[in-house]
Amino acid sequence: MSTHQSAAELAIVHPDAAGIDIGAQFHVVAVSPERDDQPVRSFRSFTQDLHALASWLKAVGITSVAMESTGVYWVPAYEVLEAHGFEVFLVNAREAKNVPGRKTDVNDAQWLQKLHQFGLLRASFQPHQELAALRSYLRQRERLLEYAAAHIQHMQKALMQMNLQLQHVVTDMTGATGMRIVRAILAGEHRPEVLASFRDSRCKASEETIRQALIGNYRTEHLFALQQAVTLYDCYQEQVAQCDQHIEQVLHDLATCHTAPPKARHRCMRQRNGFAFDARVALYAMLGQDLTRIHGMGPYLALKLVAECGNDMTRWPSAKHFTSWLCLAPGNKISGGKVLSSKTRRSSSRAAAALRLAATTIGKTETALGAFYRRLSARVGKAKAVTATARKIAVLFYNALRYGMDYVDPGAGYYEARYRERVVKQLTRRAASLGYELQAMTEPVGVS
Repeated sequence: MSTHQSAAELAIVHPDAAGIDIGAQFHVVAVSPERDDQPVRSFRSFTQDLHALASWLKAVGITSVAMESTGVYWVPAYEVLEAHGFEVFLVNAREAKNVPGRKTDVNDAQWLQKLHQFGLLRASFQPHQELAALRSYLRQRERLLEYAAAHIQHMQKALMQMNLQLQHVVTDMTGATGMRIVRAILAGEHRPEVLASFRDSRCKASEETIRQALIGNYRTEHLFALQQAVTLYDCYQEQVAQCDQHIEQVLHDLATCHTAPPKARHRCMRQRNGFAFDARVALYAMLGQDLTRIHGMGPYLALKLVAECGNDMTRWPSAKHFTSWLCLAPGNKISGGKVLSSKTRRSSSRAAAALRLAATTIGKTETALGAFYRRLSARVGKAKAVTATARKIAVLFYNALRYGMDYVDPGAGYYEARYRERVVKQLTRRAASLGYELQAMTEPVGVS
């Protein structure tokens, strides 16, 4: 069968479709040849040209647009086209891969238009405007914290050059004890016994240990480097505080429930670099659900998942679709009836990365999810156990938002008891198939 015959048999899903290959300086736009004498045109990435692009698409009767891009070049075009009332599909470059060879921007745009016309492209998830703003603020906050972390390392380097072993005797350099001592050093106080007196009562190291660690060589050039590192660290912390104000305002604007959340079932430890406001209360006002009841999901992770995945789970028909979108479900590369690979797909999803980090943490807890992680880790290894536990947390998140599920942790003992029941049933069936009967021992193992 020829390519033209197979294309003719495909049903047209989007008759008024266009394809755009997004670039840094110009965008190539393709429509059906029947729409215009010049079906492929190039537009610069300037704002007035983007509006001219939208006007031309309206003039030729286009209602749906598919675009492919790398980086953030697509954002202005997406916003302009959406404002003009177009249905915009931002598609994954892997799914729109062209036939090898003869690659040009014109061919890419025409190929996108053809695939989109026959409904062969899926739109990437894009949250609505308010959630998109929340996501941007959260990502900016994380970026600022990364920059601040670099300057913590600069502080440690300057202290080490002066042979001040502060970071080795306090748990957190930026904690109460660490910053009090550092600021006192910069204020001109270099006597070890005086600096050690700034120790916080919660610090595990004794005052004498801290005193010994602060005997060093206070050279001017190293003090200057320390001063600059602390100034830059404080600057980024101020920017983080401003981000928190904007995040709190967005959550306040999205609030739909004005009742107080129920009492937390488990104690939520104050997180390092946590928000300056009560994120749990703000999230409950927005969702009407307390996601922090799910073990392993603190206020920060819950807010991050909502920002990255949205609060409307009906976009995914089931939890399986949701976990597959997160690349936390096994793959299904099958050819000739044979499974070639069942590995999870690689992904740069921030939500999936956060869930994997939560799975690693929950593996140390005495909960059902913790017991699941430890059991699976012993059988298939930590890497697969992390992915499987992250998938379980994602399913609980999906069910809580879509169906209002109120999660109650049954405990590690309950999980272990169920696991034992499954093993006993399997052994019983195996023994019966071999003509034997499984019986419980009357005496414990090791008793003569």
